[in-house]
Amino acid sequence: MQPSDSSKSWNSYQSHLFYDEMFEKNGTVRPHYSKVFRQFQKSPYQQLADRQQAFDRMIMEEGITFTVYGESSTDSLERTIPFDLLPRIIPKKEWLVIERGMIQRVKALNLFLYDIYHGQEIVKEGIIPRRLVMTNKYFRYEMMHLDIPNNVYITASGIDLIRNDQGQYLVLEDNLRSPSGFSYLFKNRSLMSRLYPELMFSHPVQEVEQSLEAFLKMLRSLAPGGASKPVIALMTPGCMNSAYYEHTFLAQQMGIELVEGSDLVCRDQYIYIRTLNGYKKVDVLYRRIDDEYLDPLAFRPDSLLGCPGLMNAYRAGHIAIANAPGTGVADDKAMYSYVPQMIRYYLNEEPILSNVPTYLLDRPEEREYVLDRLDEMVVKETSMSGGYGMLIGPAATEEERSLFSEKILQSPGSYIAQPTIKLSTSPVLQNGRLEPRHIDLRGFVLNGDNVHVIPGGLTRVAMQEGSLVVNSSQGGGCKDTWVLTK
Repeated sequence: MQPSDSSKSWNSYQSHLFYDEMFEKNGTVRPHYSKVFRQFQKSPYQQLADRQQAFDRMIMEEGITFTVYGESSTDSLERTIPFDLLPRIIPKKEWLVIERGMIQRVKALNLFLYDIYHGQEIVKEGIIPRRLVMTNKYFRYEMMHLDIPNNVYITASGIDLIRNDQGQYLVLEDNLRSPSGFSYLFKNRSLMSRLYPELMFSHPVQEVEQSLEAFLKMLRSLAPGGASKPVIALMTPGCMNSAYYEHTFLAQQMGIELVEGSDLVCRDQYIYIRTLNGYKKVDVLYRRIDDEYLDPLAFRPDSLLGCPGLMNAYRAGHIAIANAPGTGVADDKAMYSYVPQMIRYYLNEEPILSNVPTYLLDRPEEREYVLDRLDEMVVKETSMSGGYGMLIGPAATEEERSLFSEKILQSPGSYIAQPTIKLSTSPVLQNGRLEPRHIDLRGFVLNGDNVHVIPGGLTRVAMQEGSLVVNSSQGGGCKDTWVLTK
């Protein structure tokens, strides 16, 4: 492509095999993308290249990073997040359905968590198998019959959505323990506003900045005793964690304390931060570490990341923890298949957003069906996240599928399978050309004294051609996501 002829990149763009966010099957531009199309089509190649370089430079200068882990510690690499110039745009009418569907889902999941840690009525009625709950690695007996602030187990959740070849939104998975991606959402918008203000101002885009205040408000609402000025701390594993940039960003933007386990001490069943001026009592702990590392007296005794006595203070009602310990039992990938039943049981409603069809491989007939069609399936380990522990059948070799079959047969209850969905695509700018890449959407729901959904969420992009893996931990990138106000 010649530097002065950027329009060729649009004319050569083809994604007819998938639902494309910007283009109809016949190549016409979807109406809500018309202004973006015109703006980029008339932009000289060099201008686009300069803008992309400016984005990359700012990301590097601001240290917007994520650590990609290799097979050994020496293979790990801290990298910047690939950011694509072209925004993903969602019309208001579409977004209202997504928003209602995610709120419905999180509400049902929160009721499920309360139930299984109290009366377990859904288990007694045979809707969910008891073994699926009681043998789940994320089920915490320490949470049984424990009343928590406002009965809010899930303060922050990330609901992953995809679109199939018909353009229908489907829920791919629920992230309820300590979902990541908030910082990239806010930074995407900040960078886009600074480097493409003329594009932003030409669209009626919902703001996202107020969502940080909403996040802080939700955390404050959990404070025991309704403290008017609660002290809130974000608990991080430390600078070696893959999402440490996000931890520092959120603590700074919300004006809360950033602490590690070694900064905390338990005294008389209260949790304090050690400061130069003495002890400072903590009311709400927004934790970004896994349950098992929270408190070496309650969980793993070898944990150096947690605070001894934290769970005693929690049981005494002297501190709130967001998200509550034990929420992982609800985002287990096998439990995911039962969420539609949860919605019907607890809310007496039909699901607004559908699941991807899912096979539980501890069921012999479903396991046999999947193993016969492994080249058509995506298989996931139920307790894993971040794109790890997966087999994408169509992209795997015969040897890889054979090895994975052995793993399934050895521990069938540890895996679920889903048919390979033709994920929607969106144009990305690659070396001066527009190329289709598969995307998903992580929507963020904040829950406390009320519910707030961050407009748009985080669009994640599989940057490798043909790849279906969008996770940042696997080399994925992201786009700014615009929700139109009209």
